[in-house]
Amino acid sequence: MATDFGTLILDETPDAVVVTRLDGEVVYWTNGARMVFGYSSEEALGRTLADLIELPGGDDGGAVVRQTLGAGVASYESVRRAKDGALVYIDSTSKLLRDAAGAPEYILWSKKDVTALKVVRDAKLVEARFDGILELMPDAIIIANASGRVVLATRRAEEMFGYAHGALRGALLETLMPARFRQAHQAHRADYGARPSPRPMGSGRDLYGLRSDGVEFPVEISLSPVATDEGTLFMSAIRDVSERRRIELALQEKNVELAKAVAAKDRFLGGMSHELRTPLNAIIGFTGTMLMKLPGPINSEQAKQLRTVQSSARHLLSLINDLLDLTRIESGKVELELVPLRCRPVIDEVLALSQPQARNKGLELVLVDSEQELTVKSDRRALQQILMNLVDNAIKFTDSGAVRVRLEAATVGARDCVTINISDNGADAGQGGRHQAVSRLQASSMREFEGTGLGLHLSQKLAALLHGEILFDSEYGVGSIFTLALPLES
Repeated sequence: MATDFGTLILDETPDAVVVTRLDGEVVYWTNGARMVFGYSSEEALGRTLADLIELPGGDDGGAVVRQTLGAGVASYESVRRAKDGALVYIDSTSKLLRDAAGAPEYILWSKKDVTALKVVRDAKLVEARFDGILELMPDAIIIANASGRVVLATRRAEEMFGYAHGALRGALLETLMPARFRQAHQAHRADYGARPSPRPMGSGRDLYGLRSDGVEFPVEISLSPVATDEGTLFMSAIRDVSERRRIELALQEKNVELAKAVAAKDRFLGGMSHELRTPLNAIIGFTGTMLMKLPGPINSEQAKQLRTVQSSARHLLSLINDLLDLTRIESGKVELELVPLRCRPVIDEVLALSQPQARNKGLELVLVDSEQELTVKSDRRALQQILMNLVDNAIKFTDSGAVRVRLEAATVGARDCVTINISDNGADAGQGGRHQAVSRLQASSMREFEGTGLGLHLSQKLAALLHGEILFDSEYGVGSIFTLALPLES
């Protein structure tokens, strides 16, 4: 029996040999076509060649058909898609076949897989262009061609993924990532290849690399297209962020623990503040009753001691109230009602409440040369509490002379503000526009005022909630000025 060498050659050649009708319908599909593109003869027959192997949205195959019909032959190199989605470079020739009457009938296609050869050509081109410069980069660098094959991997990349030197050349990019991401990555890679643009490090999805030993690790990747005479290549800078993720996770866990601790602290302070205020109010009440001599007569020494007890209890109650207010502010539970508010009535009320304390120390507490009709958008209770704390502190640290308050409009920074200045030891808050020269309150500037307690800290917090600030200026031997600046309500 004679050997049919023609059939033998068609069956055994490693290249894809395909015959289609003029409209592209496959009528013959060799074993070589199955090896190159992954489709069996049964899967390919009756379908169009374009549907089987062309990239979505591409029409270069149509151009080749037109050239073949016009010239009788055509040859080209392009990227085609296999059944599993992999991209392969093929070197293709086509020839028009005619029937006995000379009319066009079929097209004969011969397609050789040159993916490996294309990788070698691209690798030589990249090495000639960059000449080792990429090895100096701190990140791992991988360059791939349009088929998704690695044409260059720096030593940093080989070490990161656990491969021997040169072992990554020609590998599919998808082998460097966990299997669950590979199919989606092929689609993303195709989209990026159609519309390439620089993509900065860390943008996009959470990504993971896969080492040769099967260990996964989180990565960040930047992408950059590299135009060459052989087509566009794609450069990836890859950064292992395992340590950073570990630190972030640890910080998240610490933040959760801290949040729980803060919540527990808030609950404790809230509960203890309420618990402590009850006996303190009783102490203040009973000492007041005894000082009024309702239970019976007391001598002058006993009265002095009772006043000390009462004063200390009131001071402790004030600290507890401040602590409770701070706890509410820190937990975001303070509700302020910001409404247009005239400043002068609030100042008058604060000065009336603080007059007894000033008289007891022999101090003068006065409002000087203040404007009458200045309005801010504020919460009345918060504004009153800030002013009470500032005035009480001024009285506390003044042994003689006067505490003066001044209300005026001024520019603080770039804002039009209402300023309320509280000065002690005779320093005139209005002279020379001292509020213009005040510096921002700093902890280092306040060392000489140790003992101001929570009041000043609470006032700063409340001022910030009112979109304002507290400023401070002091001159040794002259006095100190505290200034509350709030945005002027127009």
